[in-house]
Amino acid sequence: MLLEHKYNTEELIKKCTAGDRKAQELLYKQFASKMLGVCMRYAVDKMEAEDMLQNGFIRVFQKMGDYRGDGSFEGWVRRIMVHSSIEYYRKHHKMMQIVDIDESADEPSVKPLALANLDAKDLIALIQQLSPGYKIVFNLYAIEGYSHKEIAAIVGITEGASKSQLSRARTILKEQIAKMEGKKYGYAG
Repeated sequence: MLLEHKYNTEELIKKCTAGDRKAQELLYKQFASKMLGVCMRYAVDKMEAEDMLQNGFIRVFQKMGDYRGDGSFEGWVRRIMVHSSIEYYRKHHKMMQIVDIDESADEPSVKPLALANLDAKDLIALIQQLSPGYKIVFNLYAIEGYSHKEIAAIVGITEGASKSQLSRARTILKEQIAKMEGKKYGYAG
């Protein structure tokens, strides 16, 4: 019976930097499921998310020598996955639907009860239904924590467009939550 040596993340990073394929496989197995979740937020479906994941890990292994050790390694991998997912999306889809900020100023409110009854999987499903531009900006801002200035640089839009996209995404999500709540209690919204 062969026992596989357990490496800590630091050892795996060193071995991956040296091009060790077995270490790359172990590192992939360690982070793949979490990073697939990141990619799913930017993908149309699971197959596309898996493609984004593969491209992201190729980039992780190519850039392994750039990791300096400050900050968490998982955070560094996550950032690469986000950028890789957006790049993949740019190559394979028509990117942005820009909405003027004035158009999105009047946002309907959502009743607290609707939010209290919303499962995380329902919210993720609603986010998945957003148009690509809205989904990317919403994920970068609300989930990844990027500023509008950073989003503008990553996506290649203005800060105003980023704010507008976020505002419109929130409006759409609020409308969808209200509709879900209406269906749940038997009245149309």
